[in-house]
Amino acid sequence: MNTINRNVLSAAVGAVILSLGGPAQAQDTLKIAIAGPTTGPVAQYGDMQMMGAKMAVEQINAKGGVNGKKLEAVIMDDACEPKQAVAVANQIVNQKIKYVVGHLCSGSTQPASKLYEDEGILMITPAATNPAITQQGYKMVFRTIGTDDQQGPTAGKYIAGTIKPKKLAILHDKQQYGEGIAKEVRKTVEAGGIKPVLFEGVNKGQTDFSALITKMKKEGVEFIYYGGYHPELGLLLRQSKEQGFDAKYMGPEGVGNKDISAIAGPASEGLLVTLPADFSADPANADLVAAFKAKNQDPTGPFVMPAYAGVQIIADAIKGAKTEDAVKLADYIRKNSFDTPIGKVAFKENGDLKEFEFVIFTWHADATKTPVK
Repeated sequence: MNTINRNVLSAAVGAVILSLGGPAQAQDTLKIAIAGPTTGPVAQYGDMQMMGAKMAVEQINAKGGVNGKKLEAVIMDDACEPKQAVAVANQIVNQKIKYVVGHLCSGSTQPASKLYEDEGILMITPAATNPAITQQGYKMVFRTIGTDDQQGPTAGKYIAGTIKPKKLAILHDKQQYGEGIAKEVRKTVEAGGIKPVLFEGVNKGQTDFSALITKMKKEGVEFIYYGGYHPELGLLLRQSKEQGFDAKYMGPEGVGNKDISAIAGPASEGLLVTLPADFSADPANADLVAAFKAKNQDPTGPFVMPAYAGVQIIADAIKGAKTEDAVKLADYIRKNSFDTPIGKVAFKENGDLKEFEFVIFTWHADATKTPVK
């Protein structure tokens, strides 16, 4: 577990005790755990989540907090590892924190969600997209992002209807998220009349893709869909270019960040990526975008605004339901809609958003992106 500026916070609390001459007002603080990777190979995604959530906490507190109470973000590092995520969830239970924004990786979110359901803790993930997370019949689990059975078909229909490759390979990283979305893409392209010549997994942390590239060359592959995260795809892109393999690649939101350009360099140019819509381009978010930029923060990451929305929904639900009881809040969230930076949102009975759009972008080597027309 990592807690934001724990020493600074402790000192600040001590200062309040001294200035007021009485006990700290701990009862006037509402803690929200922000759980995700602050370490490990996908920590950049955790940074997006933390950035959005902390901005929401800051802005809500600046407006007086929630029913007179201030929010406190408690940062928890699960490194996107399932076992560590369970350990983090147990810490949240032991600290009697009632609300969680997170986790980020689907493989971490699913085991943690069981503890939250069992303990009556409200969880809103801004990033975990595997459909199984909300297919468990849980009442305490929500998400402010779409699912892979939405994102996969978006990619698959584009591949089958626009790209129309003669030889398609679908790769994945053997993890819940990566393999899950790869299967959704396979199902969609096959329905569109394209049968992949390869459906194959790579290992998390793998660094040498020579044999795989040779195999794809031999098969005459001209287009590859990759389900997983950027560290492996970045290397795969770079090594493909180095070995003269010029097939085009496409991936999900797990690859769409600046590190893929840092890893792959010029080989990242032209990569196709499915991402949530760029909420920072919404004129309604102009003031919020300016607030991020004033801190030299980038609001365009795919999980920034969904994380902000997760905190905001919890705060608005507490105000609207006039209770801090997490179980009652979950029921309130399910029955109401909320105005957020990702738009006006409402939830299905299973905790998924009723509507969410994924957009196809072309990625550039300078880590910028442009929507596909």
